[in-house]
Amino acid sequence: MRHTDLYTQHSQSRFSLLALVLTKEMKMKTLLTAAVVALTATVATARDYVHIAGSSTVLPYATIVAEAFGDNFDFPTPVVESGGSGAGRKRLCDGVGSNTIDIANSSSLMKADEAERCAAVINYEKVQIGYDGIVFASRLETTGFENLTPAQIYLAVSDKSTATNWQDVDPSMPDRAIKVYLPGTKHGTREVFDKKVMVAGCKAVGSYDVFKADLGDKKKAEKECMKVRTDGLSVDIDGDYTETLASLSTNPDGIGVFGLAFLLNNTDTIYAATINGVEASTETIASGEYPISRPLQFYVKLDHIDQIPGMREYIEFFVSDEIAGPDGPLAEYGLVSDPELAKTQEQVSNF
Repeated sequence: MRHTDLYTQHSQSRFSLLALVLTKEMKMKTLLTAAVVALTATVATARDYVHIAGSSTVLPYATIVAEAFGDNFDFPTPVVESGGSGAGRKRLCDGVGSNTIDIANSSSLMKADEAERCAAVINYEKVQIGYDGIVFASRLETTGFENLTPAQIYLAVSDKSTATNWQDVDPSMPDRAIKVYLPGTKHGTREVFDKKVMVAGCKAVGSYDVFKADLGDKKKAEKECMKVRTDGLSVDIDGDYTETLASLSTNPDGIGVFGLAFLLNNTDTIYAATINGVEASTETIASGEYPISRPLQFYVKLDHIDQIPGMREYIEFFVSDEIAGPDGPLAEYGLVSDPELAKTQEQVSNF
């Protein structure tokens, strides 16, 4: 065989070997890519139910919706946990993935710095579901607390207060020791209490103006107004409203802070004081007449909408007329229907 023939044969063998190696590499890359895609899909669909956490105020509404959703749709019943509005929003903003929650129920709005931090991690949107009011309630046998004002409450629980009896606050009030059970600081209800009761009462008695003059800043003055006493006469309740109700059982002279819905479902045990002479009801909250009301909402992790089975359907179901409308089961439980519910329905249809 000639030298050139040997060279040609050798070259062809080299190219054949190279082609074989390249083919194997391409196959390996293809297999690797397929494995990554499969793994990603597994992570995305590792959970086949909607996972919700947050506000204890929104909890009963979300539970009603979740159970109805499980009964009426071919998806698993969503898992709904409590823990407080702030804690729920924190869990939502932990990141994206099946090990994080999909929706955070909230009875208070995200603060500006909180929203900025969250937006840097996930895509989210707020969905308003209606309105609620907070009430100051006592046991039925505990008379004398039928009418209260923010000023009286502030003077009783402020960290500047030296009062130990309600008559120290106002001579017209009952001769009873002060004991007020407040929602803990992680609850959205506490934020409403701080702003619409403590700050309002602080302004009514003139303390706000003094704080503002001394501190030279509006926000600092409001924070000073929000400080509550720590001597045991004001007690933070970190659990839900059932824990507050249990506290009133052990101390019948106490006053507890509840959501309107909880009150309406426990009228056999407790009654609520009017605030500035206005009774808490769905009508007075809807009209804005009752001074301690707030919007209720949940925050949706948009990154999960197309990854978690049933999530989109759950959200649309929650804000439907049949569920969140004025004649729906949430209204029967105490939710004040949002007059602009149709706008919310349009909003979620674009998710």
